[in-house]
Amino acid sequence: MLIYHGSEKRIECPVLGLGNPRNDYGRGFYCTESLELAKELACQKNSDGFANSYELDLSGLKVLDLSAENFSILHWLTILMQNRVFSPKSPLGRTNLEFLTEKFQVPYREYDVIKGYRANDSYFSFASDFLENVIPIQNLASSMKHGSLGLQVVLKSEKAFAQLQFKDAEKADKEEYYVKYHKRDDAARKNYLDGLRKLRPSDGVYLIDIVRNPRLLDEIRL
Repeated sequence: MLIYHGSEKRIECPVLGLGNPRNDYGRGFYCTESLELAKELACQKNSDGFANSYELDLSGLKVLDLSAENFSILHWLTILMQNRVFSPKSPLGRTNLEFLTEKFQVPYREYDVIKGYRANDSYFSFASDFLENVIPIQNLASSMKHGSLGLQVVLKSEKAFAQLQFKDAEKADKEEYYVKYHKRDDAARKNYLDGLRKLRPSDGVYLIDIVRNPRLLDEIRL
């Protein structure tokens, strides 16, 4: 597969073990299948950057695809809350987090590559609201699926890094892509707030509802 990594510099030889351990899936090499998104991420600090492109050979690699039908957004959320800095604001929030950890834990550290949703600060705040029963699961799913951040591909093992081949580094101009990056974030927040304005509490399924009746998940189409 062809993947891209946005950065302020060319990265011809990515190194395992670098990066922020508080990223969505822990420490790893975070990429996207979108060239345009990689350019935006390269310029997110208002500086010029590069969209580094790579070819990843998936042969023999153990891949966790959280977008597959056998996983739900709750599996993604459980992993996210293990890695991002999150402290429940209420006893109910703590109960919800304990429920997710017990029911939706995924042994993600056993995989070479992870494919799943991306959560910048805006999306992380949406997830936190869901944990605290501020929004229903339908709003969270809509925000993640239609927020234009797309899926990210994360390399987690030596084996995955060994099967990654650098192809090119295309320049990204901050004058164009810094603006696009913030427009994307603003659009996500607007979509989220618009969804809240249209929401009738009786129409939504909140996390506390799922805690009380896990079978509700079988009845929801996300």
